[in-house]
Amino acid sequence: MRKHDRKLDLAARAAWLYYAAGKRQDEIAEQLNVSRQAVQRLVALAVSEKLIKFRLDHPIAECMALGEELRARYGIAYCSVQPSDSSSGQPSAGIAIAAAEHLATYLAGREPLIIAFSTGRMLRAVADEMPAMDCPQHKLVSLVGTISRDGQASSYEVVRRFAERTGAQCFPIPTPVVASSVEERRLLQTQRSFAFFRELASLAEAAFVGVGNIGWQSPMHRDHFVTDQEITELVEKGAVGEIAGWAYDGAGRLVESSVNERNAALPLTELRHTRMIGVSGSPDRVIAISAALRGGLLGGLITDERTALALLRARTSLDSAA
Repeated sequence: MRKHDRKLDLAARAAWLYYAAGKRQDEIAEQLNVSRQAVQRLVALAVSEKLIKFRLDHPIAECMALGEELRARYGIAYCSVQPSDSSSGQPSAGIAIAAAEHLATYLAGREPLIIAFSTGRMLRAVADEMPAMDCPQHKLVSLVGTISRDGQASSYEVVRRFAERTGAQCFPIPTPVVASSVEERRLLQTQRSFAFFRELASLAEAAFVGVGNIGWQSPMHRDHFVTDQEITELVEKGAVGEIAGWAYDGAGRLVESSVNERNAALPLTELRHTRMIGVSGSPDRVIAISAALRGGLLGGLITDERTALALLRARTSLDSAA
C-alpha cells in the first residue's frame, strides 16, 4: 500500500469516528495514537478527498463499524478490523499491514518508548511490512525466548527484524520458550540479564503479541516448542490458546500445567500497565482470541473482518448462555 493510500485509510478512520461514532477529537487521538492536531488534519483530509458524502465513501467503513462493536462488546481500548480477502482463507496480509501501520504511529514519536513483542508467523509478517524508519531512541524487547530445548533457533524471532527496519535498539531474550525443568527455568530467571529484560518489559508502552490456538499441530506444537505429550496435557487441562507461550483456558485464565510451570517467558501478570495488542485472525484462532479478550489478556486487537464477525457471534452466544 502506498504512503498516500495509508494516509487516506487513517483519514477515513478518523472521519468515521468523528462523524459516525460521535467521538471527541481527544478520544480519537487516543484511539488512533496520534495528536489532536493530527486528528483535525486527518478529518480535513477526508473532507477534501470527498471520502465523506451522505455516508463514508471508503471500503473499510463496515470494518470500522465492526471494530467499534468489538471494542464495546469486549471492553478493549483499541480495535482495528481489516477487510477479509474472499479469495483466500489466509487473512495475514491485511492484518500485518494494519499492525505495521499502528506500530509505526508509536515509533514516530520523538520521546523514547519501549515496545515489547512475542514471536510467531504473524508478527514476522508485520515486521516484513514495516516501513523503513530511523528511530534509535526507542527500545524493542522480546517477551519470550526463541529457541527450543535442544538449542535450535526459531525462524520466527521478530525483535531483530523490527530493529533492522526501524533502527531501534534491540533486546531479544536468549532463553528457550519452555525450559526442560522447573529448576532450569528458575536458574534462567535468576540471571542478571533476565532481571534487566524483566524491568525493561515492565516499562513497555505497548506489546504486540500473536494469539495462538492450542491443539495438535498448533504453532507451539508444530514448531517443536512443546512435545506430543505436553500438547496433549494442555488440551486435557482445558487450554484453548496461548500468548507468548502462556497457555490459558476458555475464560482466559492461565491453566495449571507443567508447560506453564516451565515457561521461561516474562510473566503476563507483570505487564498489567502495558497495552497488550493481539495481532491475529483465522477461523482456528477465534476461540483463542475470544478467550483472551474475555479474560482481559488483551487490551487491543488487530484482526480481519471474517474473524471479527465470528468473535461477535461468540460473544453473543456467551451472553445468551449467561
